[in-house]
Amino acid sequence: MNTNRRAFFQLLAASVVLAPSVRTWAQQLSSSNDPFILKSAQDALQVMDFEEAARRVLPAAHWGYMASGSDNNMTLQANVEAFKHIGLKPRRLVDVSKPDLSTRIFGSLWETPLFICPVGGQRAFHDEGEQATARAAKARRHTMILSNVSTYSVEEIASTLGTPPWQQLYMPTKWQDTEKLVKRIEDAGSPVLVWTLDLLAGRNTPTMARFARQDTRDCIECHTEGAGVQIHKPMYDGLEGKINPSDATWATLERLKKMTRMKVMLKGIDSAEDTELAIQHGADGIIVSNHGGRAAETLRATIDCLPEVVQAAKGRVPVLLDGGVRNGADIYKALALGAAGVGIGRPYIWGLSAFGQAGVERVLEILRAELKLTMQQMGTPTLKDISAARLARA
Repeated sequence: MNTNRRAFFQLLAASVVLAPSVRTWAQQLSSSNDPFILKSAQDALQVMDFEEAARRVLPAAHWGYMASGSDNNMTLQANVEAFKHIGLKPRRLVDVSKPDLSTRIFGSLWETPLFICPVGGQRAFHDEGEQATARAAKARRHTMILSNVSTYSVEEIASTLGTPPWQQLYMPTKWQDTEKLVKRIEDAGSPVLVWTLDLLAGRNTPTMARFARQDTRDCIECHTEGAGVQIHKPMYDGLEGKINPSDATWATLERLKKMTRMKVMLKGIDSAEDTELAIQHGADGIIVSNHGGRAAETLRATIDCLPEVVQAAKGRVPVLLDGGVRNGADIYKALALGAAGVGIGRPYIWGLSAFGQAGVERVLEILRAELKLTMQQMGTPTLKDISAARLARA
């Protein structure tokens, strides 16, 4: 096992804040033999097969950037673990010979409810970065949300996709810069702006910092201003560069809505109270998210937050979810609890890291096949047949 990964699990095993069972699991992993390593993307049978393949090819700092959660990584773990406490109740003797995974979001037809979440700086994971992800999204016909801290611009990715992506927004701290940035995104043709709210107060990611300390490479080629300084972010060219205003309020959302014709979704909503306020102040949709456990150590899994958000939304706006999705059954459970769409982040980044476009495509292919099979096994051949009645809390 690679020294960096062993050190990470040894760190978890020694933690005083984790449950004994988690510490035991980490200790076992820290001393286990190397698992089977993929030789090609097509060798993967499950999404998790890509995690170790990605870890092996990434520098320590880049692995830590992607793998880290906030504080003690417990919210990251909760996102994944919570799905394991939701059981499934199949129905039998239902005609499932013609499963239909399609749905409509903002009037657009999606072949499946699975979408690609924004992940920044993807050239840290593969030389082709977001371009490889965009080609995979186009080949497999999935909606892609492009990060605002991407290493390629929205114009470049729109050209690769053949259609403008949804665009995530880390709002600049200067309002004039926000106006310029939003206009640029709208001029590029993006139909949906996804304002990420959960980093407005900053975050604490010690695991990422520890991995960065282990990385002794000279990164001046990509970190032109020195190691530890973020790489070039083309979406902020010509702007001051500072982002995530800590003084933003619901009035800020109203100002944002007035300046654009794009749909505006809020990413990072996880309560009924904020759902109601979001709709009152003009949000067109909500993504239940905690930044993959990378924002605040709330210990609340997104799948556990989803029902109250859906209930509060009352069908007025679409509610999407990301966080902890690792297989098709996870997607099914989110749909059953009311999500209109379900996003993935780390899984496709593992695929990108290990095999570029082919890895992202294989991740999407696996999840789509698993969702289709789960729908058939559950006796729910269309998305409208999926409901909470098919779930059981374990």
